[in-house]
Amino acid sequence: MLISGFPHDGVVTVNRVVLKQGFDVDDLQERVALLCENVKTYHSDTGFIGGFVCLNAGFISNEGSTTGQTVDSPLKDREALIVTFWRSFEEHERSHRSDTFQPLFRQVLELCENGNEETGYAMLWQGKAYSAEEADAAREAKRRHAA
Repeated sequence: MLISGFPHDGVVTVNRVVLKQGFDVDDLQERVALLCENVKTYHSDTGFIGGFVCLNAGFISNEGSTTGQTVDSPLKDREALIVTFWRSFEEHERSHRSDTFQPLFRQVLELCENGNEETGYAMLWQGKAYSAEEADAAREAKRRHAA
C-alpha cells in the first residue's frame, strides 16, 4: 500500500492551481503550507489521511503523451496540484466548512488565475515499487507463466 491507512473506499481530491501574474511559487508555498498545516492539525482525526502538493516542472513526456510533441509546458512554475486523501467525501466537505479552514482557503484562492475546482476521485489502484528481489521474482514468474 502506497498511502498508509488509505481505505479501499477512500476519496482522493485534486485542486488545480494556476498562479495569477504577480504571484510566484514562494507565495503559493507559504499559503498552501498554512492551509495544509491547518488540515493536518484539525482534521487528522476527522477523515484526513494525507496529501501532497506538486509543481509543474515544465517538462512534458513525449514517451507518455499522445497530444503533440511539445517538450516544454507553458505552465512551468505556475501550475500546481494539491492532492489530498480522505476516508470519505462527507468528512472532506465538513473539514472545508470549518471556521479555521475558510480564511486560509480564501488566501490561496487570491493566487488562482483559474478560480478553483476541487475534483473528487475514487481510488482504483495504488502501489509502490518492488524491492530488487521482488522485481526479480515477478519477472521470473512472468517468464514461466506468461501465455
